[in-house]
Amino acid sequence: MTLKERITEDMKNAMRAKDSERLGTIRMITAAIKQREVDERISLDDAQILTVLEKMIKTRKESVVHFQAGGRDDLVRKESDEIALLQAYLPAQLADSELDTLIMQAIAESGATSIKDMGKAMALIKQRAQGRADMAVVSIKLKSKLGA
Repeated sequence: MTLKERITEDMKNAMRAKDSERLGTIRMITAAIKQREVDERISLDDAQILTVLEKMIKTRKESVVHFQAGGRDDLVRKESDEIALLQAYLPAQLADSELDTLIMQAIAESGATSIKDMGKAMALIKQRAQGRADMAVVSIKLKSKLGA
């Protein structure tokens, strides 16, 4: 079952269960997927859908920070619930040790020796860890390994 089919099936189940919050979030996911498909005139595969989901999660994490600063705990809870639902569609996250190994492999393969070469290593890591690691965390770890 493709990711798009799984999302559609979950939407049907949420409708049957009359779970309006879950249904609303799933509809936002399908709307974002369809928007990208219409904009680019393509049909998205699972990897591209993961990219859409990661972008949605990143946006919500930024919103949580702003809502916390504004003292809006109700909106923080809502956004956090949406993040949890979105993350359910992502593959299992890499453990720190696996991530460190992946970073070291990318550094070795790309020949990165300084921050100037960081882009080459990040490109390799992004291909291998898409959906399984937060790229902001990867970037921080990679910078520390390259001696920034």
